[in-house]
Amino acid sequence: MVGGKFPGETIRRRSFLARSFLVVSTGAIGLMGLGITGCTPRSGQSVGQSVGQRSGQAENSAGSQPENNPGSAVKGQSGQASGKTMTLSSAAFAADGMIPAKYTCDGENRSPALSWDAPPAGTKSLAVLASDPDAPGKTPENPFVHWVLYDLPPDLRQLPEGVPANPLLSAGGTHGKSDFGKFGYGGPCPPSGTHRYVFRLYALDKFLDLPPGASQAEVISAMEGHTLAEAELIGRYRRP
Repeated sequence: MVGGKFPGETIRRRSFLARSFLVVSTGAIGLMGLGITGCTPRSGQSVGQSVGQRSGQAENSAGSQPENNPGSAVKGQSGQASGKTMTLSSAAFAADGMIPAKYTCDGENRSPALSWDAPPAGTKSLAVLASDPDAPGKTPENPFVHWVLYDLPPDLRQLPEGVPANPLLSAGGTHGKSDFGKFGYGGPCPPSGTHRYVFRLYALDKFLDLPPGASQAEVISAMEGHTLAEAELIGRYRRP
């Protein structure tokens, strides 16, 4: 007996106190761990590895989103979000550039050559519209219409310069009527100042099957809910 206590009892009390301290310490560490779980790496990882993995995950997530082409690329606007974008360009003028007089009422009044990339899968036809939102009394929502062309073959990738003004094109495609009251293209002819001329290409999931001579409003109405993607090209013109 030591100090009025048996040695075995002293050992048992010390063992009990040690175990109690270990339980309390472990609980405290567990609570601390819960508070900092969101900002510490998992076991076996350095902070640099943890941040690197999160950065890689973020990059992979961003990379899985569809890419949009810059400039003339425009997504479909008819409620069918395919995520596909297209580009439209011309060898006659640069985007936002001046349209040469050759393609206007001051020249040969020929339609400019246009080209574009592949449309989305499921495209059944293409349409091209050209208009002047700066014409007197007109707006972007109600522009002066210069060209209405629809039911073009889906595998077409370009229109040559000077598309004939025939109601039906031999290679496929149907002409509507412009606000000049004629089939085919009518070139820029602003009464004053510099005007914008907006060319738009539409990839559609159906053949519109409209008769020749349809107006732009009729074509837009028929395209509603069927546009998979579209592209835009703007040129400018000021008369000499």
